[in-house]
Amino acid sequence: MKFAHMADCHIGSWRDPKLKDTSTLAFSKAVDRCIRENVDFILIAGDLFNTSFPRLDNLKSAVSSLKKLKEKDIPVYIIPGSHDYSPSGKTMLDVLEEAGLFVNVVKGEEVDGKLKLSFTIDQKTGAKITGLLGKRYSLEKKYYENLITENLEKEKGYKIFMFHSGIDELKPEDMQNIITQPLSLLPKNFDYYAGGHVHIVENRQIEGYGLIVYPGPLFPNSFSELEKLERGGFYIVENGKLRWEPIQVFNIYKISKNCNGMSPEQIFDELIDEIKDKEFNNTIVLIRLSGTLSSGKPTDIDFKEIFAALYGKSAYFVMKNTSALTTKEFEEIKIDTKSVEEAENSIIKEHLGQIKLRNFDNEKEELLIKSLMDALSTEKQEGETNPDFERRIKEEVGKVLDVDVK
Repeated sequence: MKFAHMADCHIGSWRDPKLKDTSTLAFSKAVDRCIRENVDFILIAGDLFNTSFPRLDNLKSAVSSLKKLKEKDIPVYIIPGSHDYSPSGKTMLDVLEEAGLFVNVVKGEEVDGKLKLSFTIDQKTGAKITGLLGKRYSLEKKYYENLITENLEKEKGYKIFMFHSGIDELKPEDMQNIITQPLSLLPKNFDYYAGGHVHIVENRQIEGYGLIVYPGPLFPNSFSELEKLERGGFYIVENGKLRWEPIQVFNIYKISKNCNGMSPEQIFDELIDEIKDKEFNNTIVLIRLSGTLSSGKPTDIDFKEIFAALYGKSAYFVMKNTSALTTKEFEEIKIDTKSVEEAENSIIKEHLGQIKLRNFDNEKEELLIKSLMDALSTEKQEGETNPDFERRIKEEVGKVLDVDVK
């Protein structure tokens, strides 16, 4: 038996014009790889699309790839993920299943208020496949809590359980803030657990359960994922042995710089110096800057010139992240206070006088800031329309600033 396990394809995830077709291209490459490998079937553990109703151009490309598989008699088994699931229950997945391009294995019935799943049997290998969908904010946990597991655990044969959830016991240190569920909610005694949702490449043999596997996304879906993963991929499972297949769409070049005590001019010079002897064909360049500037602001760095230099060296796309780059004047304040009000007062006093206001001493500036905060924290009243609420806020701010706000 030889099958492929994909997840989190997120077709249509990137909005930038230069990257908008990247996830589609990654899916096409993965499908072609599966055809060359002559796999018996393919599992897609949620989030084939990035939305329940994808753009037509993305849909057309995905359908073309799925039709290739159908023509090669390679069945595709899928579950909806948190992105391609719709609260209405209607998604493009239903249309594609009706067209015979794949099988949604989330099938079952309600029995005395509980959920009883049934198996989908792969005709060529006899593998028995079932699973549960993923929902936003991990709300699928309720399905697991109401799941009848006895019939699933007693079933004989090679069994695959597909799921789109994070597992407490497999949660990485850098993902502690994501919502996950305990392993104990999964039915036991399956040979293979095909996971999705958590964008990690991980496989773990756990006693009583079997092989629990996350293949990661087919292509990273954010700046930080590009930094961490650099590329996507999927698993091929042959006779119980796993092989991770990388999908290379672009090369990744990372520039990470601690800018503590540097000026915008120094940062510019160092970035230009780093790239001057390099070429960046078919490469996404990632620039991450952190630290506290000795002078000036992050916006003083001539990124326009840096980007132009990189594109002049054939870079495909350039991205920057300066969220951790701060100015000396607005460096993080560490305060010890007992209330929100005390914290606000301390922050205000710490920064008084940094921006010069005509005819304002510190006392007047503090009063102005607090008055503005009060005006902007006004809550919407019962029955008040959004336009009326916005108009009222503008009027209050206008009074504080003594200007006519229209």
